[in-house]
Amino acid sequence: MKVPLPFKLPLLLIPMLHSAFPSAAASSLLSSCQLQGKFHLNGMHKAGDVVLGGLFEIHFFSVFPDLSFTSEPQQPTCYGLDVLGLRKAQTMAFAIDEINRNAELLPNVTLGYSLYDNCVQLEIGFRAAMALISGEQENIVFDRNCVGSPPVVGLVGDSSSTHSIAISSVLGLYRVPMISYFATCACLSNRHKYPSFFRTIPSDDFQVQVLIQILKHFGWTWAGLLISNDDYGLHAAQSFQSDLTLSGEGCLAYLEVLPLGNNAGELKRIVDIMKKSSARVVIVFAHENHVIDLMEEVVRQNLTGLQWLASEAWSTSAMLQTPELMPYLGGTLGVAIRRGEIPGLRDFLLETHPDLHYNSNENTMVNQFWEFTFQCRFAPPPAGWVENGGTLCTGEEDLQSVETEYLATSDLRPEYNVYKAVYALAYALDDMLRCEPGRGPFTENSCATSQTLQPWQLMYYLEKVNFTTSFGDHVSFDENGDALPIYDIMNWLWLPGEQITVQKVGDAKMSTLKGEELGLQENKIYWNFDSKGPARSVCSENCPPGTRMMRRKKEPVCCFDCIPCSEGKISNKTNSIECFSCPEDFWSSPQRDHCLPKKTGFLSYEEPLGMCLTAASLLGTFICAVVLGIFIYHRSTPIVKANNSEVSFQLLLSLKLCFLCSLLFIGRPRLWTCQLRHAAFGISFVLCVSCILVKTMVVLAVFKASKPGGGASLKWFGVSQQRGTVFVLTSVQAAICTVWLVTSSPTPNKNTSYYNDEIVYECAIGSAVGFSFLLGYIGLLAILSFLIAFLARDLPDNFNEAKLITFSMLIFCAVWVAFVPAYISSPGKYADAVEVFAILASSFSLLVALFGPKCYIILLSPEKNTRKALMGRAIKGTA
Repeated sequence: MKVPLPFKLPLLLIPMLHSAFPSAAASSLLSSCQLQGKFHLNGMHKAGDVVLGGLFEIHFFSVFPDLSFTSEPQQPTCYGLDVLGLRKAQTMAFAIDEINRNAELLPNVTLGYSLYDNCVQLEIGFRAAMALISGEQENIVFDRNCVGSPPVVGLVGDSSSTHSIAISSVLGLYRVPMISYFATCACLSNRHKYPSFFRTIPSDDFQVQVLIQILKHFGWTWAGLLISNDDYGLHAAQSFQSDLTLSGEGCLAYLEVLPLGNNAGELKRIVDIMKKSSARVVIVFAHENHVIDLMEEVVRQNLTGLQWLASEAWSTSAMLQTPELMPYLGGTLGVAIRRGEIPGLRDFLLETHPDLHYNSNENTMVNQFWEFTFQCRFAPPPAGWVENGGTLCTGEEDLQSVETEYLATSDLRPEYNVYKAVYALAYALDDMLRCEPGRGPFTENSCATSQTLQPWQLMYYLEKVNFTTSFGDHVSFDENGDALPIYDIMNWLWLPGEQITVQKVGDAKMSTLKGEELGLQENKIYWNFDSKGPARSVCSENCPPGTRMMRRKKEPVCCFDCIPCSEGKISNKTNSIECFSCPEDFWSSPQRDHCLPKKTGFLSYEEPLGMCLTAASLLGTFICAVVLGIFIYHRSTPIVKANNSEVSFQLLLSLKLCFLCSLLFIGRPRLWTCQLRHAAFGISFVLCVSCILVKTMVVLAVFKASKPGGGASLKWFGVSQQRGTVFVLTSVQAAICTVWLVTSSPTPNKNTSYYNDEIVYECAIGSAVGFSFLLGYIGLLAILSFLIAFLARDLPDNFNEAKLITFSMLIFCAVWVAFVPAYISSPGKYADAVEVFAILASSFSLLVALFGPKCYIILLSPEKNTRKALMGRAIKGTA
């Protein structure tokens, strides 16, 4: 037999022994090597061309002898038969038998098996693994040219994560593939530490993700976590803490490690924590025996009203499904290994028969099962067995006549994983043996054969396995050796009459196309609460819309207070950490849960204020037109001639422009209206005040000319000089407006500073200096006109226009002095309304004060419209 490199390593010591011991004793060592010892292990064996190994928990307990080393140490003994563990081992035997009968899979190759019991002890399981990969022969003839395959090419097992970690650490050194059907620790996905480890059960990482998805589905953000004090529980706790934090889907109210053994004090402390916590959901990531101890304390303290989430290690445990525990565990939701169907397995199990040539020293597992099931003993029986009424086993007992879990094949879960693991190895072997010489994947395109097969060569094909079971499940391994994960979601149903059922209410799986999927049939779920619905388990209720979360100091992120959002901000997401500002043109609703378009504010033609100001502007324009018509019609009358008719016509036209320019301040501001409104306003009023100033100066010049030697003053106030003065004064204002518009032009602006819920459309003046110069220049001319008119107020004339000018300019100045503070303090559209009001008030004051008395005389007192009446006694001549 050719010994592969891993198994040659102990033999390399032989040349060293030869050099150290050249005696005859050493010479005998060169001819053969000897095992240090042979383990007495419970097992099942079947010869074949290629042998597969298996490790199963077939006994619950073991007894180790006293190691005093005064005599040869005895082997440990196992007791307490686990019928379900034996059924798993028989499932592997059935799968191999089925493969051997399949003409299409591994043709011309017979598979054998060598299955061992680990007795739930790492030491025994490790011994069994070493025996499987090294062989059990007492003597191996040392031959450098021997050929043959290693004792086993791959292992199915172990069931425990802790066992698998230890065993695969060693098997990985020699690249012997090991496929576990029950080890779920996420740490085993580390390909660097465990390069030859595979499994057909999902990793705990996925189990944790499924439990988190269940929490999310029912809105459970506040849960307690109980774990076992081993690799299974500790790694799950790490995954829960990291994944919950990353997902932001919930928090752990507490994390407690269940003690090994029935530690009453520690269990009481844990249940006290559960009772005081506000978390109504408890996740238990532990083995069945831990949960049994825990439930004893839960019953003692009568802790009800909890929703239990079970890991796959106990989600289908029959030992916990008792009437005494159902008031507490009823409604439990759990993650279970995928149930599968294995046609023909029950018939295969019914063919189980004991070895009639039973040797008590071998103590075979089937014989122990037979004795356990039929409560008999094979000969020779223990001392006193027959005397005490015990029966002897005949081997002819009928399995169908007894009720035993061994034959319950309707709910196969770990057995289904064993079945898939065996088939994975078989398909890998089949692919390897179908290799065409010269086209293989190994050195120089070589292939492996059943005679030259090395375990590392099988690894290459095992990583590429891809098949579908007869039950319809797809089996392949990812880069970490994990199969595509799938779980059943189970619910513990407690029916009237104390009937207990564990039913499937959904599944969770990972697909290459859709990723993680959780499917639940909520209408089938039994809830053990008065509400007949899921429990409510949160540390803090979701913040209502319009509020934000404020985390509590030194507490998990799921514990928080709800703070209302400030004005202009909203929170339309539950548990929002912050409030979000609405866009510029929107405002928060009264409930602070959504954004509403802001109201738009500007001086509109449609609103009452805008209508009144528009009507007043049009009325003033109309009156100006009427007065202008009256003056034109009566232009030959003394009162029209006496008041410098040309300047009066210019004044009426400028007043009309003043009235009309106020319309530019009404309506939504546009760029052209913003640029035109102040320019038109400034130029119109300067034109108006310039005409008044010229008129006042002419009145004063005429009065001086009426005195002896004063005629020379009239030459400076001719028609051309009057026109020129008005033009020059108006041009200065036009220049101010031009510079203002060119350097910093007024522009439309959406102002949100006046009101939080309203956008005020206004014209930003651009340059405050330009606007100040515009108003200041108007004010300067108005004050100058007022002063000159005030000096001429007492001229001896029955119709002294200087008095009217003085009065009108007094009102004009008063209006604009009041305008400045009112304009500055008025927000939004009211600033425009104040400016329009000032324009209209000053325009009406000028129109009424300057032209009202004259129109009265022309229309209602024509007898005063004579030269004599106007001149009076003091002045003889025309103005």
